[in-house]
Amino acid sequence: MNESTDIKMNQPNLKAKNIVYYILGVLEVLLAFRLVFKLLGANPQSLFVSFIYSVSQAFLSPFTGIFRSAVTKGIEAQSILEPTTIIAMIVYAIIAWGIVKLIEISRPHHTPEKR
Repeated sequence: MNESTDIKMNQPNLKAKNIVYYILGVLEVLLAFRLVFKLLGANPQSLFVSFIYSVSQAFLSPFTGIFRSAVTKGIEAQSILEPTTIIAMIVYAIIAWGIVKLIEISRPHHTPEKR
């Protein structure tokens, strides 16, 4: 086998891993926006903030109730720390890492033969 054959054999692995990490990246950004918006007391009546809250809620539902949210009321805004969001970000990152490792294990990795 030459180097180009080795690259072609690993192409499906690389593509699958990139897809998993892309999905993780989108999810992590969504959850990070939610975390920051809640911490800064963003207006939930805003269309963008409302969209982020509603979309991200579906991904937080498995972790709801693990910890209580800490609420601080200010003069104009209410700041909320949601540990649920932080836990979800960590768990989804670990799941994505595990899926990538399964992809690596399930598809054989061909190494060039030494002469």
